[in-house]
Amino acid sequence: MDTFLLALLLMAAGALLTGVVALRPVSHATNRTANFIGPASAAAACLLGVYGLFSGGWSSAESFMLPWGLPFGAFALGLDPLSRLFLLPVFALGFTCALAGCISLRHSDPAEHNLGAHWLFYLLLLLGMTCVMTARDALFFMLSWEIMSLSPFFLIDFNDRDRAVQDASWVYLVAAHLGAVLLIAFFALLWQECDSTLFSAMAVKAPVHGTALFLLALLGFGAKAGLAPLHVWLPEAHPAAPSHVSALLSGAMLNAGLYGIIRSLDFFGPAHEMPGWWGWLLMAAGMLTALMGILKALAQSNLKRLLAYSSVENMGLMVMGAGIGLVGIHTGSAWTAALGFAGCLFHMLNHSAFKGLLFLCAGEVLHATGTVDMTKLGGIQQRMPMLGVLFALGAASIACLPPFNGFAGEFVLSLSMLRSLELPGMEQKIAMLACLTGLMLTSGLSAAVYAKAYGMTFLGQARTDAAAHLHAPQNRFLLPLVIPAAACVLGGLFAPWAFSMVQPTLDFIPVMHAGLITPAAGVISSTESLLARISLIGGAALALVVLFALIRRALLARRGIRRGPVWGCGYQYGTPRIQYSPASFVEPAARIFGGVMGTTVKTEKPAGLFPAPVRLDVDAPDVVRGRFYAPLFQLMEKGCNALKILQNGLVNMYILYILVTLVALLIWGIA
Repeated sequence: MDTFLLALLLMAAGALLTGVVALRPVSHATNRTANFIGPASAAAACLLGVYGLFSGGWSSAESFMLPWGLPFGAFALGLDPLSRLFLLPVFALGFTCALAGCISLRHSDPAEHNLGAHWLFYLLLLLGMTCVMTARDALFFMLSWEIMSLSPFFLIDFNDRDRAVQDASWVYLVAAHLGAVLLIAFFALLWQECDSTLFSAMAVKAPVHGTALFLLALLGFGAKAGLAPLHVWLPEAHPAAPSHVSALLSGAMLNAGLYGIIRSLDFFGPAHEMPGWWGWLLMAAGMLTALMGILKALAQSNLKRLLAYSSVENMGLMVMGAGIGLVGIHTGSAWTAALGFAGCLFHMLNHSAFKGLLFLCAGEVLHATGTVDMTKLGGIQQRMPMLGVLFALGAASIACLPPFNGFAGEFVLSLSMLRSLELPGMEQKIAMLACLTGLMLTSGLSAAVYAKAYGMTFLGQARTDAAAHLHAPQNRFLLPLVIPAAACVLGGLFAPWAFSMVQPTLDFIPVMHAGLITPAAGVISSTESLLARISLIGGAALALVVLFALIRRALLARRGIRRGPVWGCGYQYGTPRIQYSPASFVEPAARIFGGVMGTTVKTEKPAGLFPAPVRLDVDAPDVVRGRFYAPLFQLMEKGCNALKILQNGLVNMYILYILVTLVALLIWGIA
């Protein structure tokens, strides 16, 4: 715990130093200073944090409490295996993204960007996430939650001269505070019933209004996790933010919502007292979110927006796994409970690795070409081969191709559903079979999504001059991306070891009662053995592929190799326009799932004997935002503008408002 506390102090000290730099007049010198202090502080704190996670023993539980002089609440911290597991992506990605951000921002124009402010909020985001995962007091948790939620607003708004970026940051801020309001209500009701803000006191007895509290927690934490229809901020914020920020938000901050859902289960009493439909609700919400997310991702032509919707899909899979685990606990099935929660947490670790890698790769594409619009890319693999290989590793992992880590995570989830088919009752079997079908469909569509993303971006011919004459960075600037890429490969080849890290957390899943912990250990052991055999086969297959590639390269090196146009198969006058576009690639799927994908087609049909050039535009706006949230936000804006009449700048009118309020309070008190 001492090392962990030192990491927190280092984050706070780094934030203080970068804040001082931010207050100075912005210049090249101050930006260089901030771009050294900020990443160095973040990297050092994250390394200390990782050491602190393992130094006390992965399975141990430690606590620290310090009164802070307020009438209620306390500075209460705790480290148990569940917190350690969620903190691992925070520190690993925090370190990687700090290095990648330092490299990408090294030439920032001081007339446009204050790097002191940027790294201040980056460190505050790390500090907020760390405290959220370890808080053991409701008031301290909500203070940490607010720090974690407010910091991304300023990070997303980095390119604040762009109107789209401004809109995206405000959408995020509104969504974050809607979730925070629900969580304040959740903890306020618990505080009222338990007369204490400490988590240990809140977990003593089951609350009277359990169902209402469960729904508040699901909606409040679900807004942060990106559960549909509360996901609208993700596809707006992630494309607008700098890519190292997007990687940290998607790979680490979203996990805070999942952590909150699992940790809050501790406040509802023993599992057998919880309604059985809670688990089924989590499963349904997760499955629908996953399907919606992957179908929306399939329709996107913006690479970063595609990755944002993919994050929605993966968070849906994790919540579905938590629902399966809750169903298993309620029915007394150790296999279902253990594999549901273990699959959820294992997939969380894997998602942090490959999604962080993919966002960082998208950032390099943006820096090299100035765009992430796939209709303007292509042919990048030939010009940036190392970046292409790194993106291909991330795409293969997230598409669940063995032997990479994404396959291992979804394999455990599918195994939990297969074993759940043995649950009693036909309706439960049908529900589990439906979820298994949804998982299979999601995995298949994910493969299509990333075949499109990699193919449109890196293969074929350059579709525009920006892609043809890109500014390729030196390979040494891509070294931070090797860290999550190695996690994608090693997480699959050593899946049993990675999966064993999840086992101790089951003892600290709040609702895992003693009757299931012992058989759950046997379930985990059996699954590790199965993963070991799969990893061995996958590793052998990967070694053969690498061997054959090396042999092919050696044989071809002895021959004269000529390169021709990609589309030069007997027709030498082709142009990049004859290649697949993102819209044409998914056109068969759009015929089936067009309603969910939200695709809209606008055409200009040819007319006359000598028609003018025609256009066909395909777009995929977010239907939920356009039909529900946008009108709601517009109505709120009109209401706020109408209230501006009260701000007339006249002191005597403000005094009158105070008198009217006092009179009204007196009348109410007398009545």
